[in-house]
Amino acid sequence: MAEKAATRDAYGKVLVELGRENKNIVVLDADLSGSTRTGWFAKEFPERFFNAGIAEQNMIGLAAGLAVSGKTAFASTFAMFATGRCWEQIRNTVGYPRLNVKIVASHAGVTVGEDGASHQAIEDIALMRSILNMRVIVPADAEETKAVIRRVASQDGPFYVRLSRSPTPAFYAPGKCDFELGKGSIIREGKDAAIVACGIMVYEADRACDLLAKDGISVRLINMASVAPIDDALLAETAQKFGRIVTCEEHGVAGGLGSAVAESVADSQPCRLKIVGVRKPCQSGAPDDLLKYHGLTAADIARAVREILK
Repeated sequence: MAEKAATRDAYGKVLVELGRENKNIVVLDADLSGSTRTGWFAKEFPERFFNAGIAEQNMIGLAAGLAVSGKTAFASTFAMFATGRCWEQIRNTVGYPRLNVKIVASHAGVTVGEDGASHQAIEDIALMRSILNMRVIVPADAEETKAVIRRVASQDGPFYVRLSRSPTPAFYAPGKCDFELGKGSIIREGKDAAIVACGIMVYEADRACDLLAKDGISVRLINMASVAPIDDALLAETAQKFGRIVTCEEHGVAGGLGSAVAESVADSQPCRLKIVGVRKPCQSGAPDDLLKYHGLTAADIARAVREILK
């Protein structure tokens, strides 16, 4: 069993490291710093931490103001609140003027678990991807999260980074992940079909490849952490080579990674496409049970590959 770690924990740790390296970094939160792990930054750098309280829209406005004054602003809260409650503020005060605000939201997807349907953000990628100038990143595990946060801190402009609450299996070995904006990463090569995944689904997709290999089915696996901008060139080459792509995400099927891949290949190299994602109403439950309920396990992904090969 792979070692588990929460991406939000990795965020909290690397944020402190960046704070020591760059005095221009400021961090904001909406009274959830214990859960988002920004409290670790607040403890070491209280003069550079701003708690907006339960006023997420104000937090985005404050982050925009700090960015205008030359700061690199990280703003964090739960994904449901960051993207749903603050969409208009993000669109008009961060995205439109291309300000240097990094929105890093935790507790995304169904693995929020027992917090229930009200807190399980399955629309956030779609909401953020619809905003011009917004870069949308969904790291696969804690190690990739560290690489992503360092990269977005060094690049000017707005970002949305999607993190999870629960500890999830480690996919990358320490120091073995090199994230590049706008690029997908081929994890394993194949000859029959391709899987494009993001977030915690990369691990499940890798396990699905193992299941398929037992039946003699060889699959290319791509980690597409950079959902926007997406790697159009890699997707066009993949669509041309395989003609069949299965996408996997811990997000609703509308507007997420699957939609981004569909838009990309439709414009360059149309192919058969099947989206593995959330299609049923959310409910409370243990994270692993919810992945099974929503059909997001390795077995479900393997089944989708077999269906698209028929």
